[in-house]
Amino acid sequence: MDEQRRMRELIDLLTRASRAYYAEDTEIMSNYEYDALYDELVALEEKTGVVMSDSPTVRVGYESVDELPKERHASPMLSLDKTKSREDLQAWLGDQEGLLSWKLDGLTIVLTYEGGKMVKAVTRGNGEIGEVITGNARAFRNIPMTIPFDGTLVLRGEAVIRYSDFDKINAQLEEEAAEEGRTGDVRYKNPRNLCSGSVRQLDSAVTAKRNVRFYAFALVSAAPASGQDDGPDFANSREKQFEFLQEQGFETVEYHRVSAATIQERIEYYEKKIQHYDIPSDGLVLLFDDIAYGEALGRTAKFPRNSIAFKWADEISETVLREVEWSASRTGLINPVAIFDPVELEGTTVQRASVHNVSIVRALKLGIGDRITVYKANMIIPQIAENLTQSDSLVIPDTCPVCGGPTQIRSDNDSQVLVCLNPDCAAKKLKSFALFTSRNAMNIEGLSEMTLEKLIARGWLKEPADIYHLDAHHDEFVEMEGFGEKSYAKLMEGIELSRTRSWARILYSLGIPGIGAATARVLIRHFGNTDAIGAASEEELAAVEGVGPVLAGAIHSWFENASNRAMLDDLMKELTPPVPAQPEGTGAAGAGADGEGGGPDDAAGGVSGQGAAGSAIAGKTFVITGAVHHFANREALKEFIEDRGGKAAGSVSSKTDYLINNDVTSTSGKNKKAQELGIPILSEEAFLELAGAEHAD
Repeated sequence: MDEQRRMRELIDLLTRASRAYYAEDTEIMSNYEYDALYDELVALEEKTGVVMSDSPTVRVGYESVDELPKERHASPMLSLDKTKSREDLQAWLGDQEGLLSWKLDGLTIVLTYEGGKMVKAVTRGNGEIGEVITGNARAFRNIPMTIPFDGTLVLRGEAVIRYSDFDKINAQLEEEAAEEGRTGDVRYKNPRNLCSGSVRQLDSAVTAKRNVRFYAFALVSAAPASGQDDGPDFANSREKQFEFLQEQGFETVEYHRVSAATIQERIEYYEKKIQHYDIPSDGLVLLFDDIAYGEALGRTAKFPRNSIAFKWADEISETVLREVEWSASRTGLINPVAIFDPVELEGTTVQRASVHNVSIVRALKLGIGDRITVYKANMIIPQIAENLTQSDSLVIPDTCPVCGGPTQIRSDNDSQVLVCLNPDCAAKKLKSFALFTSRNAMNIEGLSEMTLEKLIARGWLKEPADIYHLDAHHDEFVEMEGFGEKSYAKLMEGIELSRTRSWARILYSLGIPGIGAATARVLIRHFGNTDAIGAASEEELAAVEGVGPVLAGAIHSWFENASNRAMLDDLMKELTPPVPAQPEGTGAAGAGADGEGGGPDDAAGGVSGQGAAGSAIAGKTFVITGAVHHFANREALKEFIEDRGGKAAGSVSSKTDYLINNDVTSTSGKNKKAQELGIPILSEEAFLELAGAEHAD
């Protein structure tokens, strides 16, 4: 009876955790804790021979929320059996060949295409019934709206938000909170939860702002159009199915063909790559390439037998907690960071781990000198797994570590957080200046957060305009630790270069709530400059594509604030932004749209070129496909196009002016579509020649 009572406890706890994770976009326990409890339940079920009907070992997914329409899947979407043993994975493959790919950590989506057009998108839901999110899927960054295949195509993939995009979203949230005087933890917890909430929005405009991306991992069916005899021939190969999906314009998960002889080497490849992989992943998936063989194996109540998941075995080390550092942020939140005796984890030395908030500090019952175990979540993020001592003696500070002002413990989203109550805390100023000098804003090299902190502490920086008068402190500056004449001269050079940054960069650097780099470009293209934006009514701001009434209200309020306007007036006395083409809107007659004369530092991906005025890019629509060489990534190329008055679309249509693909002879779906419509296909070199730009290698 004790064993069955424990099983009941585990089922209830795991069910609550799963519902929170999948349906409510929150976490009540870590993946490490969930896996440990799940494995305990499996062991008890095997020992007793009893499996409850509501056990998560036989039940899949979550229950759909009520707000979105629901639909039953044509075939059940099962979970995958899992292993943490590399040897078991190798044995499972046997003498077959398989495809080893990332197990992405997002939200599974089923897409349906009819006659070459996407007609439906449904979430995984509970495996049998999902939520219809077709409108939201159309807002994903990389889903083709039309494809060459004109039959009925059904495929599955993972919707994800990349770490780099996640960090930008959180940074913007912190900036907004600071401008509005809000305290507490405003950041999203992790990309997976944010993606889940973004995909299942009732307003697809919210989804569009989150940079959700889709990576296909399975073709369900591809039936020919009416009147056609045969569909595509996949030669009984899952790899051929992947290639077919790529030809249709889908980005697929990265996969590699493996055998028992090569699988260990390929696992090591993924193990190294995950350390810096930008897409959230919590393991690998191994799938038999032979379709008939895999399907002949059938399925269990919960798992298909043609594939298996591999989860990284957490490497855990025991160490001693030496200190908890309380780190203040621009929002006023003070985050605890555990510092412990160095240990080796996943090939690197680790001695720090975020503890996130006061609630977790208390749940772990931390105290200096406690023996703790630590691991890297998904082999990346250091975490405390367990406190073996549980002294519960750690003192929560009642003063801010930066300004010495009073602190307060507050409730925030069911968690307790520590905040600084001093509105003039230097930490808050530090983050404001860090945004102003950042690469996507004024791009001033030499002003790291560490240097900014020193300058603020000396009273040299109170508002952005003060940066342009740092030369008044030359003698003291060159005597600062880490500085000398050479580094001082380089900094002054960077400051001088920043005086001619574009209007879009200036607008973004102000940290106005809701204005990221992309929105800044849109607003400047419409109004021309910050004066015109400040003079615009809420209605005029809301009429700009992608702005809307809420953001318009925040922008209008910012410009109505007298101290903000005084700060901006002081700043503009120091700057001479270029004056490019006439703006699209009516906000400022004769004012300039975004763009600048250009030097290599201002061109995305190391490309320099002219502004929007007279640009061959202005007003043209481009579609980008394939790998890029002269830009950091496709996003950088897209930014380059938009900065010069062009548009970057996701799929080829009659409205497309050019397709950019370095493989101009490719037989990909987008190339075929462009050829059918008579749309020119440009290599990057040809595109740069069209743009009148030179790349700066």
